[in-house]
Amino acid sequence: MDFKVITLSDRAAARIAEIIERSDKPVAGVRVGVKNAGCAGMAYTLDYVAEAPEGDDHVREKGVDVFVDPKATLFLLGTEMDYETEKLRSGFVFNNPNQTGACGCGESVQLQKADLAALAKARDEVQPQS
Repeated sequence: MDFKVITLSDRAAARIAEIIERSDKPVAGVRVGVKNAGCAGMAYTLDYVAEAPEGDDHVREKGVDVFVDPKATLFLLGTEMDYETEKLRSGFVFNNPNQTGACGCGESVQLQKADLAALAKARDEVQPQS
């Protein structure tokens, strides 16, 4: 089984492609990370990158490139990045199985590191060893 740190919804990939196309500077993709912030403890970060950051996990999916800060990898394993448009706001959202809570205003989240043993077991169930 090919396991990616993060996957993209069609909407997220389309929005990233649009951002890259409309940029007046060279953009190779976006970089996702986490930082200590807010009342729940952590917040997702998203930045443009002009070239691949050394040491980052690289996901190329649906024609776009996403780079994951190595400090965030264990917090983001299994996450789907989506893009939502609502009546009063739009933006990227993260459907993260490692998220255990969020603050009331939605600015920060509580994250735990991914359970690597559970991920390996799930992988082995899908792809039995010979």
